[in-house]
Amino acid sequence: MKRFAVLFLLLIWVGASPLWAAGEPAALDGELDDPFGDSGQEVRIADPLERINRGLFWFNDKVYMYVAKPVARGWRVVPEPGRIAVGNFFSNLAAPVRFANSLLQLKFHKAGNELGRFFFNSTVGVFGLLDPASENGFRKLDPEDFGQTLGNYGVGHGCYLVLPFLGPSSVRDGIGRVADTFLKPQTYLLNWWENTALGAADAVNEISLDKDTYEGIRKDEVDPYLFIRNAYVQRREGQVRK
Repeated sequence: MKRFAVLFLLLIWVGASPLWAAGEPAALDGELDDPFGDSGQEVRIADPLERINRGLFWFNDKVYMYVAKPVARGWRVVPEPGRIAVGNFFSNLAAPVRFANSLLQLKFHKAGNELGRFFFNSTVGVFGLLDPASENGFRKLDPEDFGQTLGNYGVGHGCYLVLPFLGPSSVRDGIGRVADTFLKPQTYLLNWWENTALGAADAVNEISLDKDTYEGIRKDEVDPYLFIRNAYVQRREGQVRK
């Protein structure tokens, strides 16, 4: 029974991200950052596995709509300020990822800002639940991850991938996901089951703060697969250039 419960949490966790690839933390105002921000120019990506990718997109869509989203709606019983505090906590946990990748890209100001935010919010902010750092000179900056680091050094996307449960990605960003896992302290402090439960809680909380972005795409776009593929690669290219 315990294993079934944890497996269910895993489905919630990984099924919660058919929209955004890097697990971005929720914004402090209770809305997610726009996952499809236009970089200002069209960017294309090779998609030789489109037939397989479309099948995985369909699968992820069903997991999101029938598992992840209903659970997240139930979580909305928690007042929004409480859910924002939970989002702050998970964002603070990911600070080592952002700090290390800022250093690897020689963005020393950003690295220093991340370090300041981490120590400020971990202490005065009660283990990251609050964000006093933003009011004391350490404002929240655009996050960095290893996929962006590879892109910063000229590594291309490779082909487009839709990962089971995890959603849109690419060969480069898939490698980046794995590398970033080793920068997270919980990887070493918790066992696999505990990490799965923690990830599930993060994902459920994140989509509970979302204003039905994916549902809007599903409703308004003729081909949601193409829209998300194109928006994903443009967004990632924009992040690399920042």
